Amino acid sequence: MASLLYRLARACFRRRGVVVGAWTLILAAVIGLFVTFGGEFDDQFTIPGSESQQALDQLREISPAAAGANAQLVFVAPDGATITDPRYVSAIKQTLIGAEQAPQVGLVVDPFDAKVVSPDGRAALAAVQYDVPTADLAEGTLDALEDTVAPARAAGLDVQVGGDAFTTTGVRIGPTEFIGVAVAVVVLMITFGSLLAAGMNLLTAIVGIGVGLGGLLAFSGTITLSSTAPTLALMIGLAVGIDYALFILSRYRSQLVSGTSPEESAGRAAGTAGSAVVFAGLTVIIALVGLSVVQIPFLTVMGIGAAGTVLVAVLVALTLLPALMGFAGARLAPKPGSRAYRREQAMAEHTDASTRTGGARWTAFVTRRPLITIAVTVLGLLALAVPALQLRLALPDNGTAAPETTQRQAYNLVSEHFGPGFNGPLLVLATNLEPATVEQSAEQLAVAIGGTPTATPGQFTGGLDNVAYAVPKPLPGGTAAVVQVVPETGPEDEQTSALVTDLRDRADELGRQTGSQLAVTGHTAVAIDVSDRLAGALLPFALIVVGLALLLLLLVFRSILVPIKAAIGFLLSVAASFGAVVAVFQWGWLKDLFGVSTTGPVISFMPIILMAVLFGLAMDYEVFLVSRMREEYVHTGRPRESVVVGAQHASRVVVAAALIMFSVFASFVTVEDVIVKAIAFGLATGVLLDAFVVRMTLVPAVLALLGRSSWWLPRWLDRLLPDLDIEGARLK
Repeated sequence: MASLLYRLARACFRRRGVVVGAWTLILAAVIGLFVTFGGEFDDQFTIPGSESQQALDQLREISPAAAGANAQLVFVAPDGATITDPRYVSAIKQTLIGAEQAPQVGLVVDPFDAKVVSPDGRAALAAVQYDVPTADLAEGTLDALEDTVAPARAAGLDVQVGGDAFTTTGVRIGPTEFIGVAVAVVVLMITFGSLLAAGMNLLTAIVGIGVGLGGLLAFSGTITLSSTAPTLALMIGLAVGIDYALFILSRYRSQLVSGTSPEESAGRAAGTAGSAVVFAGLTVIIALVGLSVVQIPFLTVMGIGAAGTVLVAVLVALTLLPALMGFAGARLAPKPGSRAYRREQAMAEHTDASTRTGGARWTAFVTRRPLITIAVTVLGLLALAVPALQLRLALPDNGTAAPETTQRQAYNLVSEHFGPGFNGPLLVLATNLEPATVEQSAEQLAVAIGGTPTATPGQFTGGLDNVAYAVPKPLPGGTAAVVQVVPETGPEDEQTSALVTDLRDRADELGRQTGSQLAVTGHTAVAIDVSDRLAGALLPFALIVVGLALLLLLLVFRSILVPIKAAIGFLLSVAASFGAVVAVFQWGWLKDLFGVSTTGPVISFMPIILMAVLFGLAMDYEVFLVSRMREEYVHTGRPRESVVVGAQHASRVVVAAALIMFSVFASFVTVEDVIVKAIAFGLATGVLLDAFVVRMTLVPAVLALLGRSSWWLPRWLDRLLPDLDIEGARLK
């Protein structure tokens, strides 16, 4: 591989004008495709084939309005007043007339006719049913509904608009998210000591992002693309794009100092550091594409989209970067006499440089007492991982929206005056009913679920646990009905999930009593099914990722113990990252510092995305750091010294790469969207822990403790494995 990349880089160096022109045309074409064919985002998280989704599709065929998006109008009277005051009733009636005339509205349920008035008499809840699902709502439809509440507000009522139709908020990227880029520029300038080198590094990353992200957005009109997917692709693509160019460019400058010609330096940098880039990028790509094993379409698209930006970043680093080196030539070399020049010269000449840099001094310190270092780091990471034992997963709803939004305020008012269950009702679909008895059967089913009515309207006794309200409703066609089941707990509560399980467990029994087939559905049930599927896929995916790590590192380092050590370190950093996310987003520790407005279950697909991305990034640092240590060991045969000297060569670049990754991810923590915020926080924490605690501290200590055993490989396995020559030995 090293020889192939060597020849490719030299060819790009010589034909630099053609390569730069080709990438310019590709970028222009991708932007053109995006402008021409780009569509809208779809943030409906569903699992085709699940019971809840199948029932929802069936309900949509029977009655499109019943399965369409729904909104809520919450009316609250001032303190000391009641909602049944005639002037308030008149204002509400006028508002409902306007809501009926709003675009795409199929049905508006009067709260006074349906007796949906809070027990204290201060609030009323009107339901607005659309004819189409949320994804098909036209632009401006929800704004038009919000405009209809003007008469009620003019009468002095507090009116908020919410419901499932408002769940989709999209992700907005602002200027604060690019603070990470500014930090990256500063880190690059400090690392290189050259504005030209830093600018070239950033330029290649921007081109990679433009092509990768533009290509993903160009397909948004033909695939189910959530608004989170481009943001994830932007975060990962920007971070790896800068880092991959950093690794190759650093090697290129080192070889210029040693007297190698620019063209030869470009080839050798691609053959050595470029080989590591290929394997590092491959691990990220495979891990992200591996998200498809969960068989959830929106997650598959998210993973493949992010993997595409990583692939483009690798290709840019291997082709466009050498071409730009051709234009810059020897001007990228550190100036003679500069600090960067003296450092590179000392390392190139293998002088006693181990005392000249912070990375080498730190490595010497942590390997002096390796057992103590290992014990402290492992115990520290395990302590951070303790909160992960209480990890709870759920999809976002209006309760996680920004506090100032109308859907969040409506969610809070509904919870306060009616109970949290009204924010996430379940639907029990009954089919194959006898037309003559459909109303009676639906009523019988509602009583079986909610219990027998009491003197208080809407209250039942003797029904299933955690049911506050059950309303039967026959559907058009005369052979089906739905029962709206309102839990006593909110949509993200574990007791609501238990109620869904209980309903499904009793579906056969209840079906026999009413002569029907039953299925539990609704937006809350769909979200619960998605979360359950993701939680169940977490362990198998972890086993796949760890197994992949062992195989790839076995090929790269031709060692048994190095891959095992790397996999264990990866699991420790991931567990600690999960613990940090739970502590902040679920327990509320330091939530104000990170702008977390509401605590609760962690976004259900965050752990599996975090695991996929951190796996690739952890292998990045492992490959770049340990490959230099192995290179020194092959050169000198001294295991402990090779750890320190290898760190001398690689630590500065790895630290710079980790700081860039961290700053890019951390800047996205400012995004209001709770999905992006949680993922960005987890990735930033994971990069920090994996790079500085695991790779820069634990790994050198383990290698120093194992000594020559670190590089042991059975002879029979050595003969079977292909020699990938990641260190570029054949180039010397």
